[in-house]
Amino acid sequence: MAQVRPRPSAAPWPSSFPFSASLNIRADATAAATRASKTRTIQAALSPSVSFRRTADVQSCSKGEPRSISGGTRGEGKASKKRVFFLDVNPLCYEGSTPSLRSFARWISLFFSQVSHSDPVVAVLDGERGSEHRRRLLPSYKARRRKFSRYVSPLLRSSRSSVERSHQSVINFLKECNVPVIKVEDHEADDVVATLVGQALQKGYRVVIASPDKDFKQLISEDVQIVMPVDELQRWSFYTLKHYIEQYNCDPDSDLSLRCILGDDVDGVPGIQHLVPAFGRKTAVKLLKKHGSLENLLNTAAVRTVGKQYAQEALTKHANYLRRNYEVLALKRDVNVFLQEEWLVERNSAGDSRNLSTFLTLLGEAKLYNRNRHHSPKNLSSEDR
Repeated sequence: MAQVRPRPSAAPWPSSFPFSASLNIRADATAAATRASKTRTIQAALSPSVSFRRTADVQSCSKGEPRSISGGTRGEGKASKKRVFFLDVNPLCYEGSTPSLRSFARWISLFFSQVSHSDPVVAVLDGERGSEHRRRLLPSYKARRRKFSRYVSPLLRSSRSSVERSHQSVINFLKECNVPVIKVEDHEADDVVATLVGQALQKGYRVVIASPDKDFKQLISEDVQIVMPVDELQRWSFYTLKHYIEQYNCDPDSDLSLRCILGDDVDGVPGIQHLVPAFGRKTAVKLLKKHGSLENLLNTAAVRTVGKQYAQEALTKHANYLRRNYEVLALKRDVNVFLQEEWLVERNSAGDSRNLSTFLTLLGEAKLYNRNRHHSPKNLSSEDR
């Protein structure tokens, strides 16, 4: 496990540092027009029942994505708590299933300039062999994700493996930006983050998990938010307890159980509908609302009827299948890692612009678009800054 001691606190760099929202590295006029069209469609899809503080905050995404960057009304107790970000690094290094360090550069630039500012940030990477336990249980787990190979810059290639060098370049960049980098062998980043989140809450912090990974929805609460990169909007968007309840019409405590039943195509976890097509989301939500958790539901179904015949038969016949899904999808919260006080100080962000420029040069990017250089961050409500 790597532990990085942040530099002494200093005045934060202005939020409009040169590489904020301007890193549309491969964008052309056609792509820009397509994104603009998608953005208008997304914004128009917002339910009229949801109100926000500013019209600039109005946004929506496709089903399963955050609908607003607003975090809701903050009470006095919540406002008084300090905030810490946990950055899930690995997913940011991909565009879809394709490895891309340019994607990481774009999203980390927006994250530092418009989201975290000088709040403490702890970055977490997958450890070596971190997925092996889950893959032994389910060989299809994350099988679609492609490793770094020819996709890295020629400047990063040498006799060392491209995977190792690309990861090391990301680690070096984060260290230069005064971000502690944590990597625990034999554990995925998700489990390390889940463990550290619990420790941060015990210390009285509010927590924001920066990741596109929906696995973290099982951790969401009044004091735990998620901020996700939304490609259609070219920005990060906060996802809160309020958004979860409006989206799923159930409590986040049921999130893990719901995903065990429905599966997770991104992680390669098949849902029960692959075996029983009639068993869909509506049935799962209804049963979980009544029984509270997957384990309670399975235990009850073993002794009495809990629903229609197809649901009853599915729950009794495929109980082990669902319990296996639970073991694969449940985040572990007992990893041997401990939150250090030096990780929780204000981040010195003065060198962000310079460090990002160096990182992009390493990737072989010679041309940067600075049209938003002096543009202040938009669509962030006051309570989420």
